[in-house]
Amino acid sequence: MKAAVVTEAGKAPVYGDFETPIAKTGEEIISVRASALSPFSKSRASGAHYSSVGEFPSIAGTDGVGITQDGRRVYFVLPEAPFGALAEMCPVRSSQCAMLPDSLDEITAAAIANPGMSAWAALVERAHLMAGETVLVNGATGTAGRLAVQLAKHLGAGKVIATGRNAQELEEVKKLGADVAIPFELGTPHPSGAKDYENVLKEVFASGIDVVIDYLWGESAKTIIVAIAKAVEDGTPVRFVHVGGASREENIALPGAALRSSAIMLMGSGVKSVRLPVLLQSIRSVFEVVQPAGLKIATAVVPLAEVEETWVKATGKPRVVFSIP
Repeated sequence: MKAAVVTEAGKAPVYGDFETPIAKTGEEIISVRASALSPFSKSRASGAHYSSVGEFPSIAGTDGVGITQDGRRVYFVLPEAPFGALAEMCPVRSSQCAMLPDSLDEITAAAIANPGMSAWAALVERAHLMAGETVLVNGATGTAGRLAVQLAKHLGAGKVIATGRNAQELEEVKKLGADVAIPFELGTPHPSGAKDYENVLKEVFASGIDVVIDYLWGESAKTIIVAIAKAVEDGTPVRFVHVGGASREENIALPGAALRSSAIMLMGSGVKSVRLPVLLQSIRSVFEVVQPAGLKIATAVVPLAEVEETWVKATGKPRVVFSIP
């Protein structure tokens, strides 16, 4: 069968032939129709993600949408190496499949599943968001961040604060439901950037902050934590949920005083910090609210045969979805 084959760690997958899978006990063989190129898929295929098994050659792709042998349309996730979602056929445990609603097309389902799950799990399973609370989405201009803004509003957040580097894109996020947009400039070219960002955050936090959903980490996350410690009233809990590291700053020098002087609760959300059945239920929940919540996600459909060049060039927006005939 044809597949996107990764030959060694760090290399982009190439379009080529791979052995056709045979189902083991408890597995489905999925005829794959679509699979999205997510940061999770790229990181796992490269061997860099903490959940990678490092088996090569293997097929890229952590999740997708397809048809079971008995004709059901399903979303599936985390096939066992060396098989992956970017192939004509994929074996996966039946417990790792979720039915698609009749109203949801396969391209949208493939595109929205991973970022939607990350947002839903962070907001509902980790932060336990309650109606009327104030939510800050750090990295709101990314695909997952935009969905987090939309879902926070759908779930009843009283105020949603969107932060990110791109001021123009933050204005787009306001049209998706963000009430406040805060752009920032950090790093060596902007020596006062962190302090400027902190001052704006302290002013906004003076009226309350309950939940932070963080897709960036790095200096922006540190600045938010420090601002919470300085601006939020004594003993007021703030749930800080770290979801992604798009800043590529894996480590931060976090002042211990920021934790001792606040009631902030730091936690992560993702594979292993949330049980797989719960992540699957998060995906089902997102599928169910796509239409009621009016969720929007920009997609670009690309044939699987173009995987190698697309893998290198894709920026994440719009979300690339590989079509597999």
